[in-house]
Order: sequence, then structure tokens, then C-alpha cells
Amino acid sequence: MRIILLGAPGAGKGTQAEYLREKYSIPQISTGDMLRAAVQLGSELGRQVKSVMQSGGLVSDSIIIALIKDRITQGDCENGFLFDGFPRTIPQAEALVDAGVDLDVVLEIVVPDDEIVRRLGGRRVHQQSGRIYHIDNKPPKTAGKDDITGDALIQRDDDQESTVRNRLNVYHTQTKPLVDFYQRLSASNQQLKFLSVSGVGDIAEIKNALGFALE
Repeated sequence: MRIILLGAPGAGKGTQAEYLREKYSIPQISTGDMLRAAVQLGSELGRQVKSVMQSGGLVSDSIIIALIKDRITQGDCENGFLFDGFPRTIPQAEALVDAGVDLDVVLEIVVPDDEIVRRLGGRRVHQQSGRIYHIDNKPPKTAGKDDITGDALIQRDDDQESTVRNRLNVYHTQTKPLVDFYQRLSASNQQLKFLSVSGVGDIAEIKNALGFALE
């Protein structure tokens, strides 16, 4: 099963990616992890990546595609793979098609923006241990205090409403157009299925909906 997972930040992609990895015995391929691994290996592509990253530039789509083509030939991709965070833009999606990388499913997890703001904006963190709470879903025993130490909890800058809404605007501008791209592509490609599943509700319910959609 060769899958692309789409969804806004905070939509629950990480939780569902774990379920899909186990269900199909496939690796989750993150472009960030892949870039770091290439640099560590010191391959020709890795040296190109290191040079670009050291100069503060963005790694080109052509290098990313070359890394992906190499990565999916490795043994752990025998049963397929799950792309996490790639593609992010239409040119990247087009480059993936041009490179002949076959896909089985593009899966979108849909969550309204206001729900994502509630999810992320309600998170509170114990800075020293990394313990995470949520003011609605997993509140501490005493408001604003860590259950174990009693230390004050913080709201990370990334979870501030203004930051979350900015990340959502970037998603809608750059990545959301991929939904239309893959819907059109699936209409002309019998091998490719485009599926959209609600990411609102109980985690087990969402997993069941995913499983049903993928049957």
C-alpha cells in the first residue's frame, strides 16, 4: 500500500499514520528524516543536501525526488510506504508523477480550522519533563499546574492561536490545493484512490472509518 497522507497541522495525521504503518507493515517516510539520513551517509546526494542546508537555502524539489526514488527501493518499502509531509505543493506533486512514483491512495484527514485551534490552543506543557495536558481533553488536577511537581504549566508559542491560524493559512494556501490535484488525478488513474475521512471524534472511531474507507 503506497499512501500519501494529507491534512492540516493538528488534524491527527501522526496518530493515524501510526495505525496505517502497523496495518500495512510499511515505513513512514518523512522528508526531514530522509534529508538527515542522506547527509549522515555522505552519499553524492547527501553532500548536495549538506551544502544547500549549510548555506541556508531550500533543498530543491529535484533533489527531494531523487532521494525519494532511492528511498522507496529499500527493503522496508517492499509492502509500500507512507509519505508524511510530502508533497507540500503542486510542483512537488507534479514532480512525483513525472518521476513515475506510483501511488495507491491519497488520504485526506479533514478537521475544521476552529477545532484545530481548540485542540492546539488548549495544550499546556510541563517544560522540564515535556508532559502534555489539554484544558478540555486532559486537564491537570489543579488548573495550570503539573500533576507530579506542581510546577506551572506553559503554553508553547507554537500553540498560540495567532501562530496556529498562521500555520493553517500557510496550509490552505500551499498544501490544500493538492486535494484538487489528486482528486483530478484519481479520476484519470484507475490505480489511484482519493479518500477523505473526518478527523473529528474518538480516535478509535476515526481508525475504524479509515479502515472502512481503505477496504
